[in-house]
Amino acid sequence: MPDSQLNSCRTATIAVLVDNEPGILARVVGLFSGRGYNIDSLTVAAVEDGGNRSRINIVTSGTEMVIEQIKAQLDRLVPVHRVADLSKNGPYLAREMALIKVVCPHEGAGGNNRAEALRLADAFRARVVDATTESFVFEMTGSTDKLDAFVELMRPLGLAEVSRTGVVAIARGTRVI
Repeated sequence: MPDSQLNSCRTATIAVLVDNEPGILARVVGLFSGRGYNIDSLTVAAVEDGGNRSRINIVTSGTEMVIEQIKAQLDRLVPVHRVADLSKNGPYLAREMALIKVVCPHEGAGGNNRAEALRLADAFRARVVDATTESFVFEMTGSTDKLDAFVELMRPLGLAEVSRTGVVAIARGTRVI
């Protein structure tokens, strides 16, 4: 591999299958913090009947060498069963969900902001899950870029609060981790 590829930074979406036991998430996060690696997104959920195993989805970034080091160190942790770099192993789907609160009064100039917020929500396929005379809460699912774009468009209209789930991802087709 050429040096330029080793030194260029990339984003990686890593799926880790682990035993569902106390302390495993702390060990995974400790691996990252202890080595100065950043976690851009982290999601965890039980994925098998009986709750015996959990899947951890991690979005991180670094040079190719750093990503390979992260995967190798994750693979050595007990009780890790499998580690897969979804962003490198072929096509995959990644989605995130967000709740976005926009506060804009019904009267005056805020009334125009309310109409514009609803118009943009419709264009982005965001659902109104709560509405008052002065606010909306939108629910939206999509790529991180799509959510980022919607949030930025809501800023001048009265963006008040955002809560996001983090990235969930899965390989396309028949590939499994």
